[in-house]
Amino acid sequence: MRRFREAGAAGLSDRSSRPHRSPRTTSSPLTEKVLALRRLRYNGWRIAHALGLSRATVSRILRRAGMNRLRSLDPPPPVVRYEHKHPGDLIHFDIKRLARIVKPGHRVHGDRTRETRGAGYEYLHIAIDDHTRISFAAILPDQTHQSALRFFFMTRAFYSRFGFSIKRVLTDNGSCYRDHRFTGTLLQQHIKHRFTRPYTPRTNGKAERFIQTSLREWAYARTYQTSLERHQQFDPWLHDYNFHRQHASLNHNTPAARAGLNRNNLLSIHRSVVPTSRRLSTCQLSRPEGTPPAGRPHRLISGWWTRLPGRTSTVHNSNSSPAMFVRETL
Repeated sequence: MRRFREAGAAGLSDRSSRPHRSPRTTSSPLTEKVLALRRLRYNGWRIAHALGLSRATVSRILRRAGMNRLRSLDPPPPVVRYEHKHPGDLIHFDIKRLARIVKPGHRVHGDRTRETRGAGYEYLHIAIDDHTRISFAAILPDQTHQSALRFFFMTRAFYSRFGFSIKRVLTDNGSCYRDHRFTGTLLQQHIKHRFTRPYTPRTNGKAERFIQTSLREWAYARTYQTSLERHQQFDPWLHDYNFHRQHASLNHNTPAARAGLNRNNLLSIHRSVVPTSRRLSTCQLSRPEGTPPAGRPHRLISGWWTRLPGRTSTVHNSNSSPAMFVRETL
């Protein structure tokens, strides 16, 4: 009441609990000695033994100065920015695991006692062109080599609509990308396969940036009741990302504006947008047993019958119906 009578409502605000005087605080000269020894890469025990201090005191001083970890003593690595000159020269691949939605979770209602257990996960496979930033993604049930191969063919079909082919692929060191069937497919397609430096996400920075953007603007942008509702919002968001959203890295242009297409071709692609990820999700992944599809010659590539180069290429699964063919323009 005294604080209210003296200062009104402002006097009821929280005040610092720090004492006005701390006579036993470590002196500034001694603190500087601790930091100087830390810069020589002394550990906490060695500093405490050299200066006659307790290890807890040394730990508090280092933590307060932000020098409690050795990595804080090293300068940050220089930012290396690069960009390939032509579309299709390098495509970044990555995978993001997303929890399936059965009902809104505790992030929405705040009650952890109403958790949903056993819902499982689904995996967002993404691809982004290094030059144009034109991106493609699909939600698949797992991250095995079969799903990675499936997504690769989907990606190749998507980018062929913009008139450029894939020359190089950059992936992390996940088992699905290291699998000999995935690498063998790229080798047969005459596509160079590069891997990121282990435990260094910045090597694949464009893919990581796309994943962060998709989480902020699509996956966690609103409350979804089910995973299906989230799936239905993905294709419109991806279309907006490629054709309408301005990117600071592109001097506030859209990715489609850097595709090098004339206005007529660009408008035709824009008008004929097909929810490719949803259409291709009906394909079943199992190794074909039997003869290849009738028609022009086909080649068996990692369990898929692929029509040899021509005007069109068909990726066929023998267990699928003819309506489940995945047609790609080469």
